[in-house]
Amino acid sequence: MRLDVILRVISKLLLPFMLVFALYVQFHGDYGPGGGFQAGVIVAAAVILYAIMFGLDAALEAVPVRVVEIMVPLGVLIYAGVGVASLLLGANFLDYDVLGHDHHHAQELGVMLVEIGVLVSVSGTMLAIFYAFAGRGR
Repeated sequence: MRLDVILRVISKLLLPFMLVFALYVQFHGDYGPGGGFQAGVIVAAAVILYAIMFGLDAALEAVPVRVVEIMVPLGVLIYAGVGVASLLLGANFLDYDVLGHDHHHAQELGVMLVEIGVLVSVSGTMLAIFYAFAGRGR
C-alpha cells in the first residue's frame, strides 16, 4: 500500500471524520439509533483503516497493545462503577435516579456513563481481535 498515494491521502482525510462521526453516534444515541456499541465499532474501524493503509507498526504506535489491553476491562469497570455508585447512594444497582438532582438529568447521566463504558470496551475488544489476527504472520 505504500505506492497507493491517492488511497493514503483519502484515508488520512477520512480518519478525522470517522472519529467525529463516532462521537456523534455516541452522543446522539439517546435520541435515535446509535450508542456505545456502534460508536466503539466505528472507532475501531478507523484504527483498522489506519493500520491497513499505513501498516500495522504505525497503528501499534498510535494505539499500543497495552492501551488496548487496558481498554477492555476499563469499559466494564466504568459500566459496573455506575451500578456500584447507585448502590453506594442507596438505590438499586444501575438505578440512575440517585445520580443527579432530578430524574431527567440523572437518567441522562447514567445512560451516558454506561454508553461510554460500552464504547471503551467494544473498541478495545475489536482492536484486540484485529491485532491478534494481523500480528499472527509476524
